[in-house]
Amino acid sequence: MEQTLSIIKPDAVAKNVVGQILSRFEAAGLRIAATKKTRLSRVDAEAFYAIHAERPFFKDLVDFMISGPVVVTVLEGEDAMAKNRELMGATNPAEAAPGTIRADFADSIDANAVHGSDSVENAEIEINFFFAQREIY
Repeated sequence: MEQTLSIIKPDAVAKNVVGQILSRFEAAGLRIAATKKTRLSRVDAEAFYAIHAERPFFKDLVDFMISGPVVVTVLEGEDAMAKNRELMGATNPAEAAPGTIRADFADSIDANAVHGSDSVENAEIEINFFFAQREIY
């Protein structure tokens, strides 16, 4: 059973749409194997997004991700990573297909409501960043 990580970002948490987003995952046949609400420290956000450290948007991304609580979730199911990415829609909500999470809930390319693992390999790394194995059911 494939697993992937989803993060509901501070903008979507502030809009109080967490339940609507989680229900979309379940409606698409994904199972919630673990979920929790947390607030990232600057150190955590910098470590999580370290792959982008040299990019010009890194500081703004970190500042955004520590601006409020996030909801991190392990999604499980057949082709979980691809399904999650399809549900999220394009990174830029202006380009996201109607009915996707970003089309419905994101404000901009920066405040784009959700993060999802971009590969099965990265999903494992990202899941382990947020969850101990004993927390995943």
